[in-house]
Amino acid sequence: MKKILMLIAGTGLIASSMLTSCNYLDVDHYFEATFKEDSIFHSQVNAEGYLWNTPQGFPDPGNIWGNSWNPGETASDEITVKWQTAEFWGARLTVGGINENNVPNWYLWYDMYKIINRCNRMLLNVDNVGDMTDSDRRLYKSYVHFMRGYAYYHLLMNWGPIINVGDEVMPTDKPADFYNLERRTYDESVDYICQEFAEALKGLPMPQQQSMNYFERPTKGAALALIARLRLFQASPLFNGGTAARRCFGDWKRKSDGKDYVNQTPDPARWAVAAAAVKQVIDMDYYSLYTVAKSKEAPYPLDESVPTVDFPNGAGNIDPFHSFADMFNGEGIPKVNKEIIWGVERSNGVTGYTRHSFPVKYQGWGGMSVPQRVVDCFLMKDGKTVQESPLYDGNLENTTARTENLGDYVLMQGVPRMYANRSARFYASIGFPGRYWQMNTASADKQYVNKQFWYSNDDAEAGKAGAGNNPNDYCITGYVPVKYIHPDDSYSKANGSAVIAKPFAIIRYAEVLLEFVEAMNNVTAATTVQTYDITGNLVDVSIRRDEDLMRSYFNQIRYRVGLPGVEDAVLADRDAFDKVIKNERQVELFNEGYRYFDTRRWGTFLEEDARSSNWRGLDVNRDRDNTNGNGGFWNLVQINEQNIRDRVAKPQMVFLPLSHSELLKVPNMDQNKGWDR
Repeated sequence: MKKILMLIAGTGLIASSMLTSCNYLDVDHYFEATFKEDSIFHSQVNAEGYLWNTPQGFPDPGNIWGNSWNPGETASDEITVKWQTAEFWGARLTVGGINENNVPNWYLWYDMYKIINRCNRMLLNVDNVGDMTDSDRRLYKSYVHFMRGYAYYHLLMNWGPIINVGDEVMPTDKPADFYNLERRTYDESVDYICQEFAEALKGLPMPQQQSMNYFERPTKGAALALIARLRLFQASPLFNGGTAARRCFGDWKRKSDGKDYVNQTPDPARWAVAAAAVKQVIDMDYYSLYTVAKSKEAPYPLDESVPTVDFPNGAGNIDPFHSFADMFNGEGIPKVNKEIIWGVERSNGVTGYTRHSFPVKYQGWGGMSVPQRVVDCFLMKDGKTVQESPLYDGNLENTTARTENLGDYVLMQGVPRMYANRSARFYASIGFPGRYWQMNTASADKQYVNKQFWYSNDDAEAGKAGAGNNPNDYCITGYVPVKYIHPDDSYSKANGSAVIAKPFAIIRYAEVLLEFVEAMNNVTAATTVQTYDITGNLVDVSIRRDEDLMRSYFNQIRYRVGLPGVEDAVLADRDAFDKVIKNERQVELFNEGYRYFDTRRWGTFLEEDARSSNWRGLDVNRDRDNTNGNGGFWNLVQINEQNIRDRVAKPQMVFLPLSHSELLKVPNMDQNKGWDR
């Protein structure tokens, strides 16, 4: 598996096996035994080898479905599966199958503290590298601070308040009470991690200075964007004294001083801090949304409501479908994509898990399923919801009269009109019944190309009947995700069949723009706040709710996918625009790993995640026609699978539990609220 940041691997620099001490204090004895510190830091070559070996401990950021580093997509409310295996442990979390004795990703806790300890060793010794120039040393320290901050970031996102070991390289020969540390509060944790990224800003290169050979290394943009993301979380209701904060953490206090682990008093100024932090990324004036030029031969048709001037003020000169789809499916070149602030050129996690959208008959596993709620979140081409648009036909028995060519995307004759007149983003993201699958690389065998999959009971290729000896390997809602699937992709056994390698954006500019409008929409009064600038220094920034900026940044996202911009009346109404922003995050960032965290920071998962109306789909246990008396596929029904029937949403599920075995070693470390010690 390709590891983030790992472009240079030092010869012989191999990770050590797990030790028996407290996991967050484990150190790498391989280097102490065979590559002493005075040798590691004897030369720049050795020191940089040690530096670029360190990121092996970071997980593939695109591994967000099964065996993932966090609960991931199957723990969110936008994807479900029939499987109940350890691989899809996010689904197990949602039905109460995870506890303090079986934390599936506890290896990550170990790996992140191991990285932290290595970073501390580098910061302690890098000044002793005799042949390193001052500028190289400054860059080296910046990368180390970034890695250390990013390791703590992973811990925070999974388990909340961190144990901060500071700059100390932890020995293993001290009495037990030496290692008995307590946790920081959530705010203290966020502030510290932001400080680490700020230290990194002092030496990291500007994105335009980064060689394409070092595409996966972080730049100033990555550090600023991670600060912005953390400040947005810190401002959100769950972590800023909202109702959800009181419900989930109201009496969760640190034993030593009685401090609330999570803020219980709303602070409106935090939204201004978040807006100021996001604006630092925008003001770099480097990043932009990815677009593909309009085809002269087959232009994508725009609704009359969409401005036809050039992007970013309209969509007249771009192809909305390819401008979105090609970022994810491997067609676009990530190294030259200015929307990707930080990412990986190839993610095995993404590439491998596209197989779960292909039917078993085509050598897929077929069971990654999208509920109707998510399908309905995607707007019609006139920018209106399915409830509001006159273009929407919810009668699934009404079908398209002819095949339509939307640019070079094909909407086939005979599919329900419910799937016509949708946005380009819908067609790039959702595999609906009757969607046209090209699978071009399998063209040596015509039976494997240019297919329509329906997912009904009588669909022998993609429905329940097509699962054969694999009773869990079929779509249980009638919809599969296709966001990362290229028209050439095929898992079939036909000669030449292949799957295009997929990139993964850890941070992309569309997220940044959505963060800005969300933060700005919640600013209640003009205020001056402090944030880190591009040099890593704190600066004063004046913030007020600016509708012109919000409109400009939000509409870029809409125009890029061929939709009209937000209406002025909606923009002026905070609550109405808040709903629009949240829906936009759902569809723009669909299947990218955001949703699990978004519903938590908003506090909405407690009311919505297990709500039965959110888990409906087509009746895949029925046929498409009624010739044998078994028709009824097109009826919307409650998903009748254990992973949905037993689904729960409890306050303690905001964070994963800390491992019981680790808590026994560290008595001062409080368990997360609601979990047993």
